[in-house]
Amino acid sequence: MMVTIQDVARVAGVGVGTVSRVLNHHPGVRSETRKRVLDAIEQLHFTPNPIARSMISKRTDFIGVMIPYFTRPFQNEMLRTIQHELALLHKELIIYNVESLSQRDYYFSEMPMHRKVDGLLIISLIIEEPYALKFCELGFPAVLIDAYSPHLTSLVVENMDGAYQAVRCLIAQGHQRIGFINGIKDGDFKFNQANDRLIGFHRALGEAQLLFDPELVIASEWNRHAAQDAALRLLTREPRPSAIFTASDMQALGVLEAARILHITVPAELSVMGFDGIELGELFGLSTVQQPIHELGVLGIKKLIELIEHPYQSSELIRLPTRLVERRTTMANTSAAPDTSTHT
Repeated sequence: MMVTIQDVARVAGVGVGTVSRVLNHHPGVRSETRKRVLDAIEQLHFTPNPIARSMISKRTDFIGVMIPYFTRPFQNEMLRTIQHELALLHKELIIYNVESLSQRDYYFSEMPMHRKVDGLLIISLIIEEPYALKFCELGFPAVLIDAYSPHLTSLVVENMDGAYQAVRCLIAQGHQRIGFINGIKDGDFKFNQANDRLIGFHRALGEAQLLFDPELVIASEWNRHAAQDAALRLLTREPRPSAIFTASDMQALGVLEAARILHITVPAELSVMGFDGIELGELFGLSTVQQPIHELGVLGIKKLIELIEHPYQSSELIRLPTRLVERRTTMANTSAAPDTSTHT
Protein backbone atom coordinates (compact mmCIF):
# COMPACT_ATOMS: atom_id res chain seq x y z
CA MET A 1 0.00 0.00 0.00
CA MET A 2 1.32 3.45 -0.92
CA VAL A 3 2.40 5.57 2.03
CA THR A 4 0.70 8.97 2.15
CA ILE A 5 1.47 12.27 3.80
CA GLN A 6 -1.32 11.51 6.27
CA ASP A 7 0.56 8.38 7.39
CA VAL A 8 3.69 10.45 8.02
CA ALA A 9 1.69 13.01 10.01
CA ARG A 10 0.11 10.29 12.15
CA VAL A 11 3.42 8.61 12.98
CA ALA A 12 5.14 11.93 13.70
CA GLY A 13 2.22 13.18 15.79
CA VAL A 14 1.82 16.40 13.79
CA GLY A 15 -0.58 17.89 11.28
CA VAL A 16 -0.41 17.36 7.53
CA GLY A 17 0.53 21.01 7.05
CA THR A 18 3.59 20.56 9.28
CA VAL A 19 4.77 17.60 7.20
CA SER A 20 4.30 19.68 4.05
CA ARG A 21 6.38 22.52 5.47
CA VAL A 22 9.20 20.12 6.38
CA LEU A 23 9.14 18.64 2.87
CA ASN A 24 9.40 22.12 1.38
CA HIS A 25 12.13 23.32 3.77
CA HIS A 26 9.92 25.95 5.36
CA PRO A 27 11.87 27.80 8.10
CA GLY A 28 8.96 28.03 10.55
CA VAL A 29 9.29 24.50 11.98
CA ARG A 30 11.01 23.76 15.28
CA SER A 31 14.08 21.53 15.05
CA GLU A 32 12.65 18.78 17.26
CA THR A 33 9.43 18.73 15.24
CA ARG A 34 11.39 18.62 11.99
CA LYS A 35 13.40 15.66 13.31
CA ARG A 36 10.23 13.73 14.24
CA VAL A 37 8.83 14.27 10.75
CA LEU A 38 12.07 13.25 9.03
CA ASP A 39 12.31 10.15 11.23
CA ALA A 40 8.74 9.21 10.28
CA ILE A 41 9.53 9.73 6.59
CA GLU A 42 12.53 7.43 6.87
CA GLN A 43 10.62 4.83 8.91
CA LEU A 44 7.76 4.69 6.41
CA HIS A 45 9.95 5.06 3.29
CA PHE A 46 7.74 7.95 2.17
CA THR A 47 8.45 9.55 -1.23
CA PRO A 48 7.02 13.07 -1.83
CA ASN A 49 4.79 13.57 -4.85
CA PRO A 50 6.95 15.23 -7.57
CA ILE A 51 3.89 16.13 -9.66
CA ALA A 52 2.48 18.24 -6.85
CA ARG A 53 5.73 20.17 -6.53
CA SER A 54 5.89 20.94 -10.22
CA MET A 55 2.26 22.11 -10.28
CA ILE A 56 2.75 24.58 -7.43
CA SER A 57 5.25 26.61 -9.47
CA LYS A 58 2.76 27.21 -12.30
CA ARG A 59 0.45 30.24 -12.12
CA THR A 60 -2.69 30.98 -14.10
CA ASP A 61 -3.87 34.22 -12.42
CA PHE A 62 -7.31 32.61 -12.14
CA ILE A 63 -9.01 32.26 -8.76
CA GLY A 64 -11.83 29.76 -8.31
CA VAL A 65 -14.91 30.22 -6.16
CA MET A 66 -16.99 27.14 -5.38
CA ILE A 67 -20.47 28.05 -4.19
CA PRO A 68 -23.92 26.47 -3.81
CA TYR A 69 -27.22 28.06 -4.75
CA PHE A 70 -25.76 30.75 -6.97
CA THR A 71 -28.92 32.86 -6.90
CA ARG A 72 -29.00 33.42 -3.12
CA PRO A 73 -28.46 37.11 -2.28
CA PHE A 74 -26.00 36.34 0.54
CA GLN A 75 -23.61 34.63 -1.85
CA ASN A 76 -24.24 37.11 -4.66
CA GLU A 77 -23.25 40.04 -2.47
CA MET A 78 -20.11 38.24 -1.32
CA LEU A 79 -19.21 37.41 -4.92
CA ARG A 80 -19.37 41.10 -5.83
CA THR A 81 -16.83 41.85 -3.11
CA ILE A 82 -14.58 38.98 -4.19
CA GLN A 83 -14.69 40.04 -7.84
CA HIS A 84 -13.84 43.62 -6.90
CA GLU A 85 -10.86 42.53 -4.79
CA LEU A 86 -9.55 40.26 -7.55
CA ALA A 87 -9.84 43.04 -10.13
CA LEU A 88 -7.59 45.18 -7.94
CA LEU A 89 -5.05 42.34 -8.03
CA HIS A 90 -5.43 41.87 -11.82
CA LYS A 91 -6.73 38.34 -11.35
CA GLU A 92 -9.70 36.63 -12.98
CA LEU A 93 -12.59 34.86 -11.27
CA ILE A 94 -13.93 31.43 -12.23
CA ILE A 95 -17.20 30.42 -10.54
CA TYR A 96 -17.99 26.77 -9.86
CA ASN A 97 -21.70 26.60 -9.05
CA VAL A 98 -22.48 23.42 -7.11
CA GLU A 99 -25.95 21.91 -7.39
CA SER A 100 -25.36 18.38 -6.05
CA LEU A 101 -23.07 16.41 -3.77
CA SER A 102 -21.67 14.45 -6.71
CA GLN A 103 -20.76 17.68 -8.50
CA ARG A 104 -19.15 19.07 -5.34
CA ASP A 105 -17.06 15.94 -4.82
CA TYR A 106 -16.04 15.86 -8.49
CA TYR A 107 -14.64 19.38 -8.19
CA PHE A 108 -12.87 18.53 -4.93
CA SER A 109 -11.20 15.47 -6.47
CA GLU A 110 -10.21 16.99 -9.82
CA MET A 111 -9.34 20.60 -9.05
CA PRO A 112 -6.07 20.07 -7.11
CA MET A 113 -4.72 17.86 -9.90
CA HIS A 114 -5.65 19.93 -12.95
CA ARG A 115 -4.70 23.34 -11.51
CA LYS A 116 -6.98 25.42 -13.70
CA VAL A 117 -6.95 27.99 -10.89
CA ASP A 118 -4.20 29.16 -8.55
CA GLY A 119 -6.41 28.79 -5.50
CA LEU A 120 -9.96 28.17 -4.41
CA LEU A 121 -12.47 29.90 -2.16
CA ILE A 122 -15.08 27.43 -0.92
CA ILE A 123 -18.23 29.23 0.25
CA SER A 124 -20.91 27.60 2.43
CA LEU A 125 -19.84 24.06 1.51
CA ILE A 126 -18.50 21.34 3.78
CA ILE A 127 -15.36 19.61 2.50
CA GLU A 128 -14.95 16.03 3.68
CA GLU A 129 -11.66 15.16 5.40
CA PRO A 130 -10.14 13.01 2.60
CA TYR A 131 -10.49 15.87 0.12
CA ALA A 132 -9.13 18.45 2.58
CA LEU A 133 -6.11 16.24 3.27
CA LYS A 134 -5.52 15.81 -0.46
CA PHE A 135 -5.52 19.60 -0.85
CA CYS A 136 -2.85 19.79 1.87
CA GLU A 137 -0.77 16.98 0.39
CA LEU A 138 -0.74 18.58 -3.06
CA GLY A 139 -0.19 22.08 -1.70
CA PHE A 140 -3.39 23.34 -3.34
CA PRO A 141 -4.37 26.68 -1.73
CA ALA A 142 -7.96 26.76 -0.47
CA VAL A 143 -9.87 28.88 2.03
CA LEU A 144 -13.31 28.12 3.44
CA ILE A 145 -15.86 30.90 3.99
CA ASP A 146 -18.98 30.21 6.03
CA ALA A 147 -17.77 26.63 6.58
CA TYR A 148 -15.08 24.86 8.62
CA SER A 149 -12.39 22.22 8.22
CA PRO A 150 -9.58 21.68 10.76
CA HIS A 151 -7.17 21.17 7.85
CA LEU A 152 -7.91 24.37 5.88
CA THR A 153 -8.05 28.04 6.79
CA SER A 154 -11.68 28.75 7.64
CA LEU A 155 -13.59 32.02 8.07
CA VAL A 156 -16.80 31.58 10.03
CA VAL A 157 -19.45 33.89 11.45
CA GLU A 158 -20.60 33.75 15.07
CA ASN A 159 -23.96 32.24 14.14
CA MET A 160 -24.90 31.10 17.63
CA ASP A 161 -24.28 34.50 19.16
CA GLY A 162 -26.05 36.29 16.30
CA ALA A 163 -29.21 34.23 16.79
CA TYR A 164 -28.95 34.64 20.55
CA GLN A 165 -28.74 38.43 20.25
CA ALA A 166 -31.72 38.52 17.87
CA VAL A 167 -34.00 36.49 20.12
CA ARG A 168 -32.81 38.29 23.23
CA CYS A 169 -33.79 41.58 21.54
CA LEU A 170 -37.28 40.25 20.82
CA ILE A 171 -37.66 39.03 24.40
CA ALA A 172 -36.55 42.44 25.70
CA GLN A 173 -39.34 43.96 23.61
CA GLY A 174 -41.87 41.88 25.52
CA HIS A 175 -42.27 38.97 23.10
CA GLN A 176 -42.62 35.61 24.82
CA ARG A 177 -44.24 33.49 22.13
CA ILE A 178 -41.56 33.61 19.43
CA GLY A 179 -41.64 31.49 16.29
CA PHE A 180 -38.47 30.37 14.53
CA ILE A 181 -38.26 29.46 10.84
CA ASN A 182 -34.90 27.76 10.51
CA GLY A 183 -33.08 26.54 7.43
CA ILE A 184 -32.89 22.85 6.67
CA LYS A 185 -30.07 21.24 8.69
CA ASP A 186 -29.93 17.83 7.05
CA GLY A 187 -30.15 18.60 3.34
CA ASP A 188 -27.57 17.58 0.77
CA PHE A 189 -25.03 20.19 1.85
CA LYS A 190 -25.63 19.93 5.63
CA PHE A 191 -25.41 23.62 6.48
CA ASN A 192 -24.03 23.96 10.03
CA GLN A 193 -25.45 27.48 10.20
CA ALA A 194 -28.95 26.13 10.81
CA ASN A 195 -27.86 24.10 13.82
CA ASP A 196 -25.83 26.98 15.26
CA ARG A 197 -28.73 29.42 14.93
CA LEU A 198 -31.10 26.96 16.59
CA ILE A 199 -28.67 26.67 19.52
CA GLY A 200 -28.63 30.48 19.84
CA PHE A 201 -32.44 30.50 19.80
CA HIS A 202 -32.54 27.90 22.61
CA ARG A 203 -29.97 29.79 24.64
CA ALA A 204 -31.91 33.07 24.57
CA LEU A 205 -35.14 31.34 25.61
CA GLY A 206 -33.37 29.47 28.39
CA GLU A 207 -31.78 32.58 29.85
CA ALA A 208 -35.19 34.28 29.90
CA GLN A 209 -36.72 31.16 31.50
CA LEU A 210 -39.12 30.76 28.59
CA LEU A 211 -40.14 27.23 27.74
CA PHE A 212 -39.15 25.96 24.31
CA ASP A 213 -42.24 25.07 22.26
CA PRO A 214 -41.33 22.76 19.34
CA GLU A 215 -44.61 23.70 17.66
CA LEU A 216 -43.16 27.18 17.08
CA VAL A 217 -40.07 25.94 15.21
CA ILE A 218 -40.29 24.97 11.53
CA ALA A 219 -37.42 24.13 9.17
CA SER A 220 -37.82 25.23 5.57
CA GLU A 221 -35.71 25.69 2.47
CA TRP A 222 -33.61 28.84 2.60
CA ASN A 223 -35.90 30.86 0.35
CA ARG A 224 -38.89 33.20 0.44
CA HIS A 225 -41.56 30.86 -0.91
CA ALA A 226 -40.85 27.98 1.47
CA ALA A 227 -40.68 30.37 4.42
CA GLN A 228 -43.99 31.95 3.40
CA ASP A 229 -45.65 28.52 3.63
CA ALA A 230 -44.02 27.90 7.01
CA ALA A 231 -45.14 31.30 8.30
CA LEU A 232 -48.73 30.67 7.20
CA ARG A 233 -48.69 27.54 9.34
CA LEU A 234 -47.28 29.39 12.35
CA LEU A 235 -49.61 32.37 12.05
CA THR A 236 -52.79 30.33 11.81
CA ARG A 237 -52.11 28.54 15.10
CA GLU A 238 -53.70 29.70 18.34
CA PRO A 239 -52.30 31.42 20.16
CA ARG A 240 -50.17 32.71 17.33
CA PRO A 241 -46.65 34.04 17.94
CA SER A 242 -46.16 37.77 18.43
CA ALA A 243 -42.72 37.58 16.79
CA ILE A 244 -40.96 35.37 14.25
CA PHE A 245 -37.20 35.02 13.88
CA THR A 246 -35.84 33.48 10.68
CA ALA A 247 -32.48 31.95 9.80
CA SER A 248 -32.12 34.14 6.69
CA ASP A 249 -33.39 37.44 5.36
CA MET A 250 -35.02 35.78 2.36
CA GLN A 251 -37.06 33.66 4.75
CA ALA A 252 -38.01 36.80 6.67
CA LEU A 253 -39.34 38.33 3.46
CA GLY A 254 -41.52 35.23 3.11
CA VAL A 255 -42.89 35.89 6.60
CA LEU A 256 -43.75 39.47 5.62
CA GLU A 257 -45.68 38.15 2.62
CA ALA A 258 -47.55 35.64 4.81
CA ALA A 259 -48.50 38.43 7.21
CA ARG A 260 -49.82 40.48 4.30
CA ILE A 261 -51.95 37.57 3.09
CA LEU A 262 -53.42 37.12 6.58
CA HIS A 263 -53.92 40.88 7.10
CA ILE A 264 -51.53 40.90 10.06
CA THR A 265 -49.85 44.27 10.54
CA VAL A 266 -46.07 44.32 10.89
CA PRO A 267 -44.75 45.29 13.40
CA ALA A 268 -47.86 46.30 15.39
CA GLU A 269 -49.24 42.75 15.46
CA LEU A 270 -46.16 40.77 14.48
CA SER A 271 -42.44 41.51 14.80
CA VAL A 272 -40.14 39.94 12.21
CA MET A 273 -36.36 39.50 12.53
CA GLY A 274 -34.11 38.05 9.83
CA PHE A 275 -30.48 36.97 9.57
CA ASP A 276 -27.89 37.96 6.93
CA GLY A 277 -28.13 41.71 6.36
CA ILE A 278 -28.65 41.57 2.58
CA GLU A 279 -29.39 44.75 0.62
CA LEU A 280 -32.90 43.61 -0.30
CA GLY A 281 -33.81 43.36 3.37
CA GLU A 282 -32.79 46.96 3.91
CA LEU A 283 -35.27 48.07 1.22
CA PHE A 284 -38.07 46.42 3.23
CA GLY A 285 -36.89 47.96 6.50
CA LEU A 286 -36.17 44.46 7.81
CA SER A 287 -34.68 44.10 11.27
CA THR A 288 -31.87 41.59 11.01
CA VAL A 289 -28.60 40.12 12.19
CA GLN A 290 -25.97 41.65 9.93
CA GLN A 291 -23.33 39.21 8.75
CA PRO A 292 -19.95 40.77 7.82
CA ILE A 293 -20.45 39.86 4.15
CA HIS A 294 -17.96 42.40 2.77
CA GLU A 295 -15.35 41.56 5.40
CA LEU A 296 -15.66 37.83 4.69
CA GLY A 297 -14.98 38.41 0.99
CA VAL A 298 -12.02 40.74 1.56
CA LEU A 299 -10.41 38.56 4.21
CA GLY A 300 -11.03 35.40 2.20
CA ILE A 301 -9.10 36.80 -0.77
CA LYS A 302 -6.33 38.08 1.49
CA LYS A 303 -5.82 34.69 3.12
CA LEU A 304 -6.00 32.85 -0.20
CA ILE A 305 -3.37 35.07 -1.81
CA GLU A 306 -1.11 34.46 1.19
CA LEU A 307 -1.53 30.71 0.67
CA ILE A 308 -0.81 31.00 -3.04
CA GLU A 309 2.45 32.79 -2.27
CA HIS A 310 3.32 30.43 0.62
CA PRO A 311 1.32 27.19 0.11
CA TYR A 312 2.36 25.28 3.22
CA GLN A 313 1.11 27.47 6.05
CA SER A 314 -0.73 26.28 9.12
CA SER A 315 -4.51 26.45 8.85
CA GLU A 316 -6.40 29.12 10.79
CA LEU A 317 -9.89 29.37 12.23
CA ILE A 318 -11.07 32.98 12.15
CA ARG A 319 -14.39 33.94 13.75
CA LEU A 320 -16.12 37.15 12.73
CA PRO A 321 -18.87 38.78 14.84
CA THR A 322 -22.36 39.71 13.71
CA ARG A 323 -24.23 42.95 14.41
CA LEU A 324 -27.88 43.41 15.38
CA VAL A 325 -29.69 45.94 13.16
CA GLU A 326 -33.15 47.08 14.30
CA ARG A 327 -35.33 48.62 11.60
CA ARG A 328 -39.07 48.85 10.92
CA THR A 329 -40.23 45.24 11.32
CA THR A 330 -39.76 44.93 15.09
CA MET A 331 -41.25 46.82 18.02
CA ALA A 332 -42.31 46.35 21.63
CA ASN A 333 -45.13 43.90 22.18
CA THR A 334 -47.68 46.30 23.68
CA SER A 335 -50.36 43.61 23.90
CA ALA A 336 -48.24 41.10 25.79
CA ALA A 337 -50.27 38.87 28.04
CA PRO A 338 -49.02 37.94 31.52
CA ASP A 339 -46.33 35.29 31.27
CA THR A 340 -47.67 31.80 31.96
CA SER A 341 -44.93 29.83 30.22
CA THR A 342 -41.87 30.47 32.35
CA HIS A 343 -40.12 28.03 34.59
CA THR A 344 -40.79 28.28 38.30
